[in-house]
Amino acid sequence: MTALEQPSRRRPPSRSRLRRVVRVLAVVVLAGLVFVLGVAFSRALDERPRSGEPVTTVRTLEPRSQEAPVRTVTETVTQE
Repeated sequence: MTALEQPSRRRPPSRSRLRRVVRVLAVVVLAGLVFVLGVAFSRALDERPRSGEPVTTVRTLEPRSQEAPVRTVTETVTQE
């Protein structure tokens, strides 16, 4: 350093101040993200299709024909 240069009086920011700035920026970014997600969610709810009148469908089921069994088995159980 020469005699014509003045020493710098600014110190680099302290660690605690730097942490504080980073924390404030993180909170601001997080708040912005929550806001944008809230707006997107509300727009999605507004743009969903509206339900119309309920539709009822009636159908008659015909029973299938059943064939007679080929063989039947009867078991008798007795208790002693």
